[in-house]
Amino acid sequence: MTTTLTKSPDDAAPKQSRRLLRTKAARAGGQLHAGPFAYLVLALFTIGSLFPLVWTAIAASRDNQRLAETPPPFWFGSNLFDNLEIAWTDANLGEAFLNTTIVAGISAGTIVFLSTIAGFAFAKLRFKGRNAMMLIVVGTMMVPPQLSVIPLYMMVAKLDWSDQLQAVILPSLVSAFGVFFMRQYLTQALPDEIIEAARVDGASSWRVVWHVVFPAARPAMAVLGMLMFVQTWNDFLWPFLVLTQNGNPTVQVAVAGLGRGYTPDQSLIMAGALLGTLPLLIVFAIFGKQIVGGIMQGAVKG
Repeated sequence: MTTTLTKSPDDAAPKQSRRLLRTKAARAGGQLHAGPFAYLVLALFTIGSLFPLVWTAIAASRDNQRLAETPPPFWFGSNLFDNLEIAWTDANLGEAFLNTTIVAGISAGTIVFLSTIAGFAFAKLRFKGRNAMMLIVVGTMMVPPQLSVIPLYMMVAKLDWSDQLQAVILPSLVSAFGVFFMRQYLTQALPDEIIEAARVDGASSWRVVWHVVFPAARPAMAVLGMLMFVQTWNDFLWPFLVLTQNGNPTVQVAVAGLGRGYTPDQSLIMAGALLGTLPLLIVFAIFGKQIVGGIMQGAVKG
């Protein structure tokens, strides 16, 4: 005599629940796999992002006559290295690269240092007028920078700094965006308990900044430094007003002098623009992984 055992729905339900929980746990702990549509969107976005850079390189490899034809060229020519050499020599880009590196390096480093200290003060210190001062800092971000050109130029002329790098460096030593950025990061990434523990151990305010705030803010400092370096490197209006192409030009001012004449040589202009962009691409290629990792680390801490 054989006995047949049948499983009731109540016995199967716990197994289905456990299987569902394991599936959710695997999805939460593992990586999500993108579908074909996600790959298509990412591919289109990547192509659209790279197209201006590729077109600049294509235009720099052609001559001015070919660029004026219709339709324009969509593949590389044979004049790329010749145009790059002419642009490098005519615009004196070697000196311009050095000047821009000095200006962008000093400005980015100072902005990161001052913004981290100010952001810590606004995020963790309690003092009268803190919210009002923060509103003023954020409010300055809404003022167009073109409104300050005339007063800045008058001040530079008064100091006799025309055609000198300090005329470009001085106005870019502080950033309202940097203060706001660091304040938002430190509010979430730096627990109050760590600061209180450091103070209980007898640490002064400066020791707290050096040994607690700076290590905690390192990911955000890397991101802010990169953003400010790129912004200062690409700045054109103010350096164009206070610097000359024959004195101490930055990259953007030097490139603006290319192709001048009755018929501007667009291929030389594109070659200069390509040379001016390459250092930023190299810097991001070297430090991009650390910067993205810093952003992700900050997101996890937050």
